[in-house]
Amino acid sequence: MNGEIDVKRLALLASRTDRAMAAAAELREHFDFVSLERAAAVVVLGGDGFMLHTLHRMLDRGTVLPAYGMNCGTVGFLMNRYRNPAKLAERLAKARDFQIAPLRMEAIQQDGKRHIACAINEVSLLRETRQTAKIEIVLDGKTRLKELVCDGVLLATPAGSTAYNLSANGPILPLDSQLLALTPISPFRPRRWSGAVLPERSRVSFKVNEPAKRPVSVVADQKEFRDIAEVHLEIARENQLTLLFDPGHALDERIVAEQFAV
Repeated sequence: MNGEIDVKRLALLASRTDRAMAAAAELREHFDFVSLERAAAVVVLGGDGFMLHTLHRMLDRGTVLPAYGMNCGTVGFLMNRYRNPAKLAERLAKARDFQIAPLRMEAIQQDGKRHIACAINEVSLLRETRQTAKIEIVLDGKTRLKELVCDGVLLATPAGSTAYNLSANGPILPLDSQLLALTPISPFRPRRWSGAVLPERSRVSFKVNEPAKRPVSVVADQKEFRDIAEVHLEIARENQLTLLFDPGHALDERIVAEQFAV
């Protein structure tokens, strides 16, 4: 990593699972941890969901620290393996740092209420009822798709391209690609439209057609808002995050490896 982390100024956050709490107890036998307010970096124990929760917590507090995750969950795509708690300092000294810029979302509900949120993985629009959604897609002020009839549509960052985006048959994006994945969810019309890969400088807007008959919700990572009229998205460079990975287990390597998984 660029710049050595002071191991005497590490914060520790653990999910409430038995596995994560046991790992936290082991680490506390070897290190004295401090509060987030005094920390130079944070060690995160849990799965990808808890890592996302932690990153959002730091964004909300305005205290964004380098985060080193150790997997005590299921997939652990954003995490390192949990092992050798006594060697945490050595692992941090060798860790590679990766910068991730989240999406900034402005969502406008049918009653005019506005909501601002950040998404590290993706922002997805989803139909609320049995009726398919009808969504207009606008890129940099120009309508590119007048009406997408679908279950939904999502915009994913490279870090999130192997999550919901991949399940919806979207492309996997290398971390340094400076691209975004625009992916339909169960498209009905145009049936053959499979989405688009966009420059990350793009400003993407979604406008909901026939919202009274076909209501749509929006989800930015873990935050959901219902009865949406419009959603506006762009990369939030001012909210850049730093994830730390062991050599050979970095996020860019995992993104490449995922494309050869069978």
